[in-house]
Amino acid sequence: MGARPARRVPWWRAALPGRAARAGADALALATALFVATLLRHDGRLDHLDGAGLAALGAVAALAHTGAGVVSGLYTGRWSYGCFEEILALAKTAAVTTPAVLVLDTLLGRLAPRSAIIAAGLIGLVLAAGVRYAVRLLHDQRLRPHPEAGSRVVVMGAGEGATQVIRAMLRSPSSPYVPVALLDDDPTKRALQIMGVPVAGDRHAMAEVVRRFRADAVVIAIPSAGADLIRSLTDLAAPLEVEVKVVPPVAELFGRTVRVEDIRPVGHADLLGRREITIDLAAVAGYLQGRRVLVTGAGGSIGAELCRQVARFHPARLVMLDRDESGLHAVQLSLDGRGLLDDRNLVVADIRDQQRLDEVFAEHKPHVVFHAAALKHLPLLQMHPAEALKTNILGTYQILQTALRHHVDRLVNISTDKAADPCSVLGYSKRIAERLTAAADAATTGTYASVRFGNVLGSRGSVLTAFTAQVEAGGPITVTHPDVTRYFMTVQEAVRLVVQAGAVDSHGEVLVLDMGEPVRIADVARRIAASAGGRVPIVYTGLRPGEKLAEVLLGPDEPDHRPHHPLISQAPVPPLDGAVLSLLDPSASREDLIAVLRWLAESPALPPGRAGAPATRSGGRAGRRHAEFTMRLGRHP
Repeated sequence: MGARPARRVPWWRAALPGRAARAGADALALATALFVATLLRHDGRLDHLDGAGLAALGAVAALAHTGAGVVSGLYTGRWSYGCFEEILALAKTAAVTTPAVLVLDTLLGRLAPRSAIIAAGLIGLVLAAGVRYAVRLLHDQRLRPHPEAGSRVVVMGAGEGATQVIRAMLRSPSSPYVPVALLDDDPTKRALQIMGVPVAGDRHAMAEVVRRFRADAVVIAIPSAGADLIRSLTDLAAPLEVEVKVVPPVAELFGRTVRVEDIRPVGHADLLGRREITIDLAAVAGYLQGRRVLVTGAGGSIGAELCRQVARFHPARLVMLDRDESGLHAVQLSLDGRGLLDDRNLVVADIRDQQRLDEVFAEHKPHVVFHAAALKHLPLLQMHPAEALKTNILGTYQILQTALRHHVDRLVNISTDKAADPCSVLGYSKRIAERLTAAADAATTGTYASVRFGNVLGSRGSVLTAFTAQVEAGGPITVTHPDVTRYFMTVQEAVRLVVQAGAVDSHGEVLVLDMGEPVRIADVARRIAASAGGRVPIVYTGLRPGEKLAEVLLGPDEPDHRPHHPLISQAPVPPLDGAVLSLLDPSASREDLIAVLRWLAESPALPPGRAGAPATRSGGRAGRRHAEFTMRLGRHP
């Protein structure tokens, strides 16, 4: 016969010894306090003590304290031993026990002086809290890593982030880091110590502190630190020959505490696009929680991050649409760790296909749509404007019309800074998409708005990705112009603001994200070349057709008006009636098509019945059968 499986021990039997020990220690502390307080009341004269009476009162007091502790949760395992919440419960228990013992002492015939009982409550509280502190101290000492086992680190910052970092480092025997000193620019923290680690100066004392404490690394433990601060601290550490590491920004932590595993080397994204983004969680949850949400372009960088952040607000359904099945596989894998592609919420579809869009909207009935599907590479679209027409303009128009027909309550169209004062096919197409979205907003009781922002770090095809690939290939790093500047933001930060923008009350507007200060691309290239040892040359190739020396976020006639959020501007957009799309013929010559795109992007508001366009050399085909033409292009391969 096989061996019987071991019987599981009931949870209460496993927990009872520890909880009984805590109650017993507190009872002993109170009895000891009663003895000490009574002895002090009699000026230390033992012959004045009633030993039997004190023993009886001590036993009664212990029982009263234990009962009050059980009622308050002190001995039910509600809190970790010695934590602040448990000390607070201990104080409440003492506050209840002391008057109870006074009443019981009266009933028992005054076994101890009243002043001694009151003093015993205070002394017992101090003794019980002291026992807890000693236990926690011994526990922390046992968990501390050996000073020689890991890298000796100087932690920059002495706030909440640094406290979490140091606690994580010092409560893991296998921690690869041993904090030896803190740096903070706040002069009021000069005498501060966190778990025994002292503040040794401000950032300007970094060199001296690293030398004095023989540090191997500097950890920037400020989750809210912006790119400017991280660049400054990295530059200060550069001559010291120490590693520089950083904790994730607030947007990545999403409310949780910092762990040792979160500490990572400073990346280029930290140096360029990092900033603190606060969002109104209640407003965002109000339009996402429990709602059916559809994300187009879900397999791309922006779309995938949108899916990850929207999922945190627990929508009733998250529908992810893309024509790239590999992209859908990747985003599902990042969400549930399985990537089995067996979920109906994963939709393979092309926004150019109107019939397929109707099928998807009819099946999933979304309340909220984030439209992130688009073609985005400026030089390619400059050469092939018909593709920008089919995807960025007609595809967006079909998404808007389908959303209107299926009563979508809220739609957010992802735009780009290229749409501000546009001079390229990409800019024209995205500006037209903004105008079509404004027209759709006027036709619905819901909210349809565009969100505009600049370059996203870490996205596919971003400048950092290109520069890194060029370095890995041995160079050179190619930059278009020594003075070219661009706005940068990490994908997490951009999407965080997009999600917030979706909650903004908007009427026919484009919501423009504050991207901070523009960055010189040449400086980025030099920093990346320096991180590779400075062996990679930088070559300037000249601006390409349609490129600007400096991008802008707002056009010349768009005010910087921020009524709802300090990082989101709201600018009115002249609507564009969809009937004018019949003026666009993808088979027209490249020059004619670009001319019409430019005219539509720059024209004033065009209400129905007022569409007109400059003449083209394409034989007058522009202007035919708007509805039929749009449907035909919707099925264009």
